[in-house]
Amino acid sequence: MQKYLNYSLDWLEQRKAHHTAKEICQQPQIWRNLWQIIAKQQNQLQSFLQPLLSDPNLEIILTGAGSSAFGGVALAPWLREHTHRNVYAYGTTEIVADPLQYFTANKKTLVVSFARSGNSPESVAAVKLADQLISDCYHLFLICNPNCALSDYATNNSSSNRIFQLVMPEGAHDLGFAMTSSISSMMLAALLLLGNIDQMVAHEAIMEIASICEQKIASWQEITKQLAHKNHQRVIYVGSSCFTGIAQESALKILELTAGKIASRFDSILGLRHGPKFMINSQSLVVCFFSNDGYIHQYDTDLFDELIHDHIATDVFALSGKNSGNKQNILALNSNLADCWLIFPYLVFAQMLAFEKSLSNGLTPDNPCPTGEVNRVVKGVTIYPFN
Repeated sequence: MQKYLNYSLDWLEQRKAHHTAKEICQQPQIWRNLWQIIAKQQNQLQSFLQPLLSDPNLEIILTGAGSSAFGGVALAPWLREHTHRNVYAYGTTEIVADPLQYFTANKKTLVVSFARSGNSPESVAAVKLADQLISDCYHLFLICNPNCALSDYATNNSSSNRIFQLVMPEGAHDLGFAMTSSISSMMLAALLLLGNIDQMVAHEAIMEIASICEQKIASWQEITKQLAHKNHQRVIYVGSSCFTGIAQESALKILELTAGKIASRFDSILGLRHGPKFMINSQSLVVCFFSNDGYIHQYDTDLFDELIHDHIATDVFALSGKNSGNKQNILALNSNLADCWLIFPYLVFAQMLAFEKSLSNGLTPDNPCPTGEVNRVVKGVTIYPFN
């Protein structure tokens, strides 16, 4: 019998949860498939990207809406550090409202658009504004839906040679409300295309994170299910560097899949003490994302120990690449991978927790808001001409 997250397909379909469960579980294979897709298009990708990336003054803007924006927020710090390029992350929702704050007219720019549906009003508007306002502008579309407005824009402007679209593997266009395999596949694509990572190293890392997730899903399901049945009214995610963006995405997942019944918050490891720590009460779950970087890890463990000793939160958990001694509530991956790769198993854990919290609150994860106030593809946005 086919199962996802240890639930039968019939059970999941009855609870309108089968798309989300399947899309969480399929991610390791989606990542492997993405590697093959990029390998097949390597020559075309290099022809487009190499002249741009060889320019030290190139500005790279990672953009999207919601989860697609947070994927850029997670990757930008790591890419800046490890490629020494000018990489920034702005939401299309920020750009469209005030484009002059984010675009520099005379700066050669590569706009990298993350898009699940490719039909969000802000996604298309941000691309058009970039072309309107930046004199030397190029686009890399990372899209999950090949039949979308962004793809149409690329086709209609193909003669300019300024746009390249990479379609994620089949199945990455999530049918569930919350982005799962779509966001992880687009983030992985951006990392592979922009990260200056040796191909052999990248291939081995992808195989490792895929294997880790496939091995851990069963044990994580028991842990997330137990946590889901506790009366947490608040969930707080914290992490440093690229994990701050992952904390932001994880907090959104809880908020989305519980339809706002559980309040969520994200912050950096050091930022939490500066006021946001008041969010933690006796009905809170705190999840820390630990870095494998030895310097950063010191700050991670200091905060974790402090939260444990405070005896305020109901539960404090951490995900870590390496083992952290004999400390309880630290879920170690037994991996020495760089932080840019730990992003992906950490995301899977957070998605699983949000899924279980949704079920425990009597909701339908595939569409936690059936009354339609919040939609899978945003509606009700009027795009105004910018003069």
